[in-house]
Amino acid sequence: MADDLLARYGLDAGAATRRVAEALQGSDDGELFVEHRTTESLVFDDGKMKSAAFDVSEGFGLRAVAGETVAVAHSSDISDGALARAAQTVAMAGRGRAGEVDVAPPGTNRALYRDIDPVSEPGFGDKAALLAEIDAYARAKDPRVAQVSASLAAERQIVNILRADGQRLADVRPLVRFSVTVMVAHEGRQETGNYGMGGREPYARFIAENSWRGAVDEALRRALVNLEAVPAPAGTFDVVLGPGWPGILLHEAIGHGLEGDFNRRKTSAFAGLMGERVAAPGVTVVDDGTIADRRGSLSIDDEGTPSNETVLIEDGRLVGYMQDRQNARLMGMVPTGNGRRQSYAHTIMPRMTNTVMRAGDTDPGEIREGVKDGFYMVSFGGGQVDITSGKFVFSCTEGYRLRDGKIAEPVKGAMLIGNGPDALTRVAAVGNDMALDDGIGTCGKAGQWVPVGVGQPTIRINAMTIGGTET
Repeated sequence: MADDLLARYGLDAGAATRRVAEALQGSDDGELFVEHRTTESLVFDDGKMKSAAFDVSEGFGLRAVAGETVAVAHSSDISDGALARAAQTVAMAGRGRAGEVDVAPPGTNRALYRDIDPVSEPGFGDKAALLAEIDAYARAKDPRVAQVSASLAAERQIVNILRADGQRLADVRPLVRFSVTVMVAHEGRQETGNYGMGGREPYARFIAENSWRGAVDEALRRALVNLEAVPAPAGTFDVVLGPGWPGILLHEAIGHGLEGDFNRRKTSAFAGLMGERVAAPGVTVVDDGTIADRRGSLSIDDEGTPSNETVLIEDGRLVGYMQDRQNARLMGMVPTGNGRRQSYAHTIMPRMTNTVMRAGDTDPGEIREGVKDGFYMVSFGGGQVDITSGKFVFSCTEGYRLRDGKIAEPVKGAMLIGNGPDALTRVAAVGNDMALDDGIGTCGKAGQWVPVGVGQPTIRINAMTIGGTET
């Protein structure tokens, strides 16, 4: 198996299995999750190396699931003694119950990414020299460049999962990210632009010269666009969202509402709507953890279930939720490979992987041409979402006015305001240009952060509320 952590830390597999079985007596599910993670990050900012960090974390989490109750004990001491104490703690979940541990996840030999170590390769010196070169290149591009920040981050996570019946599963998960931010200043005005990319693959594709130069050029272009931007007006407008990263709106405003736990507890705006029309015809949304090398992809989730392409909305109708094992069992549904945890010290929840709206058949140019007076939004920053009501507010970081179907002046300060389920019904056109994001997404839920991906084609949404700064 991929990097046997039990053997690495001197644990006997048979003895560990007995500990897990005793801990789960009377429970419905659970597992021992053992993790070893190495991480590295370098930040070059304002002409100098601002920070460089290397970290190793390791530990185990023992979990017992009994009905709606979840008991978790974790430790950074991976030893039989620590495991014995953890087993005594979580055994309380199943005490006095007659439950039987559910059948194990199906096995798989699928590997969606290679066993590589981007933390070690290339070496620290090469990474530091590259960041300095990126800084110099960005400053030489335009005299208006006032500040540059570039960063590299990598990790290698090794996961072992042991169940009460002795089933053992393992995964080795690499992850890299490269980001650059450029600030420009002109006539007393300052604006920034940023660009990032990454995935579960080696650094090589991202730090090739043509690639990092392209990233710097794009960050600078975005900054210069913002330098020319005018305050956005407020009101009700038709909005065209560009392909790729604008799928973050889909992720936040809709995706979380389709996670199993929110629907089981009936705190989602989509609760009780299975089989109902929740979006315009032609809208199909999937969560796909099986896309090779993508940031949100998983060969197996943190319970050992193989990831899947899970159809959530099909041609406008709600057909599925993202499920971990606990919520799937309680709802009488099938686990979808979406059980995720930030680390061994966290519990498992249903979480998104790569959430995507599938392509339609309309040319993007035709979609824009159909808007007489509206907005074309191609990038978003922060936002807020209320899962129960579906209401959202998102800031647009690159957007333009659409006038008579033509892309006109760039705008700043535009806020997209709406309701996720309602916005889905207002989708008037779906483009044929579906694109995935560039591999920078991180999702937060209940204090846990995990890497994710998004994607969508160009889409038009009619009559959306825009908050602006025009006076």
